[in-house]
This record gives sequence, C-alpha cells and structure tokens, in this order.
Amino acid sequence: MSSLLEVKNLFKSYGTGEARVEVLKGIDLTVAAGDTIALVGPSGAGKSTLLHVMGTIDRPTSGDVLFDGEKIFNLADQPLAAFRNRSIGFVFQFHHLLPEFSALENVMMPLLIGGEKRSRCEGRALKLLKDVGLSHRVTHRPGELSGGEQQRVAIARALVREPKLLLADEPTGNLDMKTSEEVHALLYEIQRNTGISLVIVTHNEQLAAGMARTVRMVDGKVVEAA
Repeated sequence: MSSLLEVKNLFKSYGTGEARVEVLKGIDLTVAAGDTIALVGPSGAGKSTLLHVMGTIDRPTSGDVLFDGEKIFNLADQPLAAFRNRSIGFVFQFHHLLPEFSALENVMMPLLIGGEKRSRCEGRALKLLKDVGLSHRVTHRPGELSGGEQQRVAIARALVREPKLLLADEPTGNLDMKTSEEVHALLYEIQRNTGISLVIVTHNEQLAAGMARTVRMVDGKVVEAA
C-alpha cells in the first residue's frame, strides 16, 4: 500500500516557560492508503492531540505532517481549512451536530461550505443517510434522534466529501454496548466498501481488535506499533 499520511518527528506543546506542557514528544507514524489503525493508551497519553494534528485542527510545534507527499502545514490557515474540508473526515465522541438543522442539512453542510450546488449536496447526503440506515430520519433534528442515530449522522457528514482519510476520536465512547457494536460494524463496512484510510482513538478493545494495526501511546510517545 502506498503512503497517504506521514508524521515525522512530531512535537506539540502548549504554554510557555514554566507553564509549558509537552504533549507529543517526537512522534513518527505512517498511514498507508486503505490502512486501519487503532490509537490506544492511557488517558493523557496524547492520542487525541495527535489525531487533531494529523487532521490539521492543530498545528504542530515542530515536525512535519505529509499528505500525499506534501507538507500540509506549509499552507496558510485558509487554504489549510479548505484542504481539511476536502480531504479529511472527522467523527468525535460527541457528534457536534448543529441542533437547529435536520439530519439531511447537517450532512450537507461540508459540501455547502465547499461551494457545491445544493442539488448535488442533497443527493449525496440522502445517499449517505440511506447507507447508514437513516433514510427514514432525514428531516429530524439532532434532538429528535437517539445517541446512536446522531453518531450515524456524524459519520455520514464526515464522509460526504469522499475524503481519503477518516479520523475518529472515541466514536463509541458515549454509547451503550449494543449501539457501540452497531457503530463498530458500520465503520468496518464503510472502510471495506470505500477503501478509506481509518484512524480511531479508542479505549474499546473490541473496536481496536477489528483494526489492521494497533499503535500504543504512553506519555506523548509511540511505544508500540503493530
């Protein structure tokens, strides 16, 4: 498999002087096209911070992140945001849906932000909501959906621009066991059907076991990668 994303000697700190906190301490990691990786480790190990830097939500203090061989943090903020919207999908523990909009409108949002025509946005969003089993809930707002349904909407939204990379931060951490298993199965199915690269931060051993690779972090460092 060819390399999609490369993290090279990545450091991330917050604060200055005596208040400075080193969160990432020289991370090296490669995500191949079609790869599936579980990021595991104790709370405070830096897993979510690494995911946010990989997804260009945060800039690193030093080091490089290459996407398709390009150093993406050479981009200014606006082009970087456009790249992120186009190339990377995100699913978080808390879905971050917009409460005043329907499921359909929430899924359409990244396309609308990207300047796509509304007709194309709607067709693509409807297909994805059908794919995640929510064709009967498209007009419902988040407050009218269960936790599992809200997370399915969030997954559809993350996929609507057909990104090459899907990053998920504890995507089942706020769900009951049965719903978690359903979301696991959905993520596996999506990955098999699309070939998307998938990186998940998780404490769920069952979810991690279903991934091709497990990367363990402790104290801001990768201590094991299989």
